[in-house]
Amino acid sequence: MEERIIYYQDELNDEFAGDNIKAKKIDENYIYVHKSPFKWLTHLFWYRIVAYPLAIIYMKLKYHHKVVNRKALKLCKKTGYFIYGNHTHNIADALIPTLVNRFKDTYVIVHPNNVSMPVLGKITPSIGAIPLPDNLEATKNFTKCIEYRIKKKCAVMIYPEAHIWPYYTKIRPFKDASFRYPQILNKPVFALTNTYQKRRHSKTPTIVTYIDGPFYPEGENARDARKKLRDECYSHMVKRSELNTAFLVKYIKKEDNND
Repeated sequence: MEERIIYYQDELNDEFAGDNIKAKKIDENYIYVHKSPFKWLTHLFWYRIVAYPLAIIYMKLKYHHKVVNRKALKLCKKTGYFIYGNHTHNIADALIPTLVNRFKDTYVIVHPNNVSMPVLGKITPSIGAIPLPDNLEATKNFTKCIEYRIKKKCAVMIYPEAHIWPYYTKIRPFKDASFRYPQILNKPVFALTNTYQKRRHSKTPTIVTYIDGPFYPEGENARDARKKLRDECYSHMVKRSELNTAFLVKYIKKEDNND
């Protein structure tokens, strides 16, 4: 199958999700954690009864999804932990963290777009979406939410590349800023790498997800600990990305002369 070509300028900031959603502002009025019995039942319904079974069906039927080394997660089943992964699919990236962790509730840090859709945006928080904050007061609530979920022994999924590049088969450079959460909370980290594999009788690839870790925050100071976690995740993700065999999109960097 011929590769589609996408031209990019900035590996850190270019976005190719193509959803064109007008994001609402996530300020101090946004409620990150609901603790009422009704909200707990709402979460149980949307997460376990609706979203989880549909995710299994969709990923198995369309992408023959497989997880390699899921057993690594069992080493930390009695505690909360963080997972960092490559961001290459607008739908699969929302579903795979839940499928990888199975019976442990998983929360995903997302762009505000994910809670801004007319109907679905009301549901996504119930199935684990934690939108990025837009001001200082919201940031405090955002941080408290992450601490609360980890304390409840949940998994928190972070896409450090931040922007979606569909079917990208390499790992883009990312900063260590988001690794301050496991460093501050002293919790384990896993690397998750989604790869695309050719299928003999289909143009749709198989998605194979690899899990590596756990890695622990270690270092002489907070900065060193964040950098070490970032470098460990990045190196394992780069190694796993070499296992891609299906290349649906070719990314070409634009020249500075605007050609």
